[in-house]
Amino acid sequence: MTSDQPENTPATLGNLMAWAVAMLRDAGNDTARLDAKILLCEASGVDTSRILAWPDDVVSPEKVDLFRAMIARRLAHEPVSRILGRRDFWRHTFKVTKDTLDPRPDSETLVEWAIECARRFDSPKMIDFGTGTGCLVLSVLGDVPKAFGLGVDISAGAVACALENARNLGLAARCDFVVSDWMENLPPETIASGFDMMISNPPYIAHSEMVALAPDVRDYDPYGALSDGGDGLGAYRILADVAARLVRPGGQVIFEIGQGQEKAVRALLTQHGFDAITERRDLGGIVRCVGGQKQQNT
Repeated sequence: MTSDQPENTPATLGNLMAWAVAMLRDAGNDTARLDAKILLCEASGVDTSRILAWPDDVVSPEKVDLFRAMIARRLAHEPVSRILGRRDFWRHTFKVTKDTLDPRPDSETLVEWAIECARRFDSPKMIDFGTGTGCLVLSVLGDVPKAFGLGVDISAGAVACALENARNLGLAARCDFVVSDWMENLPPETIASGFDMMISNPPYIAHSEMVALAPDVRDYDPYGALSDGGDGLGAYRILADVAARLVRPGGQVIFEIGQGQEKAVRALLTQHGFDAITERRDLGGIVRCVGGQKQQNT
């Protein structure tokens, strides 16, 4: 079936599904059937089982137009999560906007580790730099009921999105978000009191590597959430210094990193007074996080 469906082709769930899968496969989409199914469910207002059990159900013209528009966006490499405006991550669903990084499964490596570390403290206070949707800090708060979190992002749009996610998840009473370039807008009393934990998924892709990224990422995630515009380590140089100032003795820092960056990030943490430095691998076996504890005598 081509992009121009014959006029005598009924607009049924089955026909629309077949058309979308063919279009996406012809465009080189490796997840054509899954993407088409998700978008058809969204556009038509039915669940997956309905598409399978009742493929001859006719879809209204308005819903057909919506579905075709969604497929056109996917053909332009826009991720399904951005078309839907939401992403499932950890145990929750997060709103995603043009101002935020699209949360990815690899980042759940950081969340899992942060939850383990947070449970060492009675009422852990944590800070998340480059919070975006708030998915990291909010996921931890959801699993650690006595924790409090502060999310920081330079983007006002991202902070607005994170606040909305916190309210939607019923976590707004235990977190706050602030627009700030690193520590610039943090209140002096916040800096002075410090934090038990600091987490971050900063921009770690080198500028020279951006051109090689898949268009689904390169063309839709904010540049500043992907790359520091340099060698990909610029954010860690800042974060290591910030961690030395904000993390309390005995506290924990965890950074998500890019492939092959573990040696450099470990060295930065060591230089700034952290020890017990360890790593965590993602499901693909790649070192995805580096973390350490603030030395007690620092």
